[in-house]
Amino acid sequence: MKTVNLFEIAAARSGDKGNICNIGVLAKKPEYYPILKEKLTSEIVKNHFGELIKGKVERYEWDSIEALNFVCYEALDGGASRSLRMDTLGKNFSSHLLRLNIEVPENFTL
Repeated sequence: MKTVNLFEIAAARSGDKGNICNIGVLAKKPEYYPILKEKLTSEIVKNHFGELIKGKVERYEWDSIEALNFVCYEALDGGASRSLRMDTLGKNFSSHLLRLNIEVPENFTL
């Protein structure tokens, strides 16, 4: 196995609603989507963010557009009007997730 950065095989966008952050992850190529489905689990996402996400992380699959959607509960320290964080709206969560390294087969090529 070898390691690649998620940003090499996916694009992402994030936003918020109250204390919930939403992260959409889209495969850059159709052949990358099965890797995302296998390697990018709710548990991996939650662990990647550590203490930033205090609640559960739910994953939704959208096969027709080769995308995953992660709903992260208790992720914004109370939400925009209550939080003292630099990013109170969750806009940077997608960039942070794209820094994740994932394992791919040794013969995988970009």
